[in-house]
Amino acid sequence: MTQVIDVSAAVNSRAGLGRYARSLAQAVIDVSEMPPTLFYNRTAQAQVPPEWQHIPQRAIRLGYKPWRMLVWQGQLFRVPFKRLVPGATLFHATEHLLMPLGNVPAVMTVHDLIFKLFPEHHKRLNYWYLNTAMPLFVRRADAIIVVSQATKNDLIRHYGTPDSKITVVHEAAAPHFRVVPAAEVERVREKYQLPDRFLLVVGTIEPRKNLARLVESLARLRRTYRDLQLVVVGSKGWLVEAFFRRIEELGLRDAVRMLGYVPDADLPAVFRAATVYVMASMYEGAGLPVLEAMACGAPVVSSRESSMPELGADVPRYFNPYDVDNMTDVLNMVLADDSMRAGMAAAGPPRAARFSWERAARETLAVYRSVQR
Repeated sequence: MTQVIDVSAAVNSRAGLGRYARSLAQAVIDVSEMPPTLFYNRTAQAQVPPEWQHIPQRAIRLGYKPWRMLVWQGQLFRVPFKRLVPGATLFHATEHLLMPLGNVPAVMTVHDLIFKLFPEHHKRLNYWYLNTAMPLFVRRADAIIVVSQATKNDLIRHYGTPDSKITVVHEAAAPHFRVVPAAEVERVREKYQLPDRFLLVVGTIEPRKNLARLVESLARLRRTYRDLQLVVVGSKGWLVEAFFRRIEELGLRDAVRMLGYVPDADLPAVFRAATVYVMASMYEGAGLPVLEAMACGAPVVSSRESSMPELGADVPRYFNPYDVDNMTDVLNMVLADDSMRAGMAAAGPPRAARFSWERAARETLAVYRSVQR
């Protein structure tokens, strides 16, 4: 029995889908008697994790866009790609790209339907592709894994996907996201020249992250907390102009620090150094940084939309992401109360510990078994 997991996102990206594919595949490897075969499309920037050196692998070398178009056309015209994964008895697509394999049982992870809910936040070509291809992929998959109840609800509402076809398997913070010693926090604070008091955001910069409204809130908060800064960890994504234009309009160039990519080894200390971690997004399929921040003992203030309350429960404080006044009021309440922040920081790790990649792997394997009967 050869179970094949598509880890293209893990090999080609450091962003959210890549973190998911890498963490889940490794957890499945760890709990399985026989390791799965790892499949990936190897683009120019591909980096295979060294811990997978001895795991069976199959790869194709093709550009990102040509590969996506080829997979969609294969599904459209029912052309199986079995020669790419000979002997496969199950295939798991961990991102929104389901390779056609004829009668081989297929599982697909759906992270979100952001392109459907917020089409204005996508580039035209990407929106066209997902809007055209995703309904087909969802229909062709034998089972769907979603990373939150919010995404399950969206699949049922927008695609009419049967409830019985969808299983919620939550993500988790990786084990290295934990409360680190003060000395490690100081090392990282000095390495990145972090300010004494700052709001932290982690994630790719794109419109649904709602950072334009967050910097407006920052401008208001700085009337009281004059030294308060915003630190953004993550690369530029798409349609970022409005965010950077708002920084200039508000005169906040010196108050917003763009760190870009930060190695995973340093992230726990960056979270711990933050005065408050802010998840301002209008929508998140999983909202994994909320768990990562809580695991590291950072007080979390979050949007109340989609999956965030599902993960954080009563540990974070929540705001309406469309209402700058409400966002500012909630952030001000937390910033003004040291004991509240301490309580939130202490409650975070136990809440985050309720989610684990081992549990996610075992729940995923149960989905595999359900379609292989």
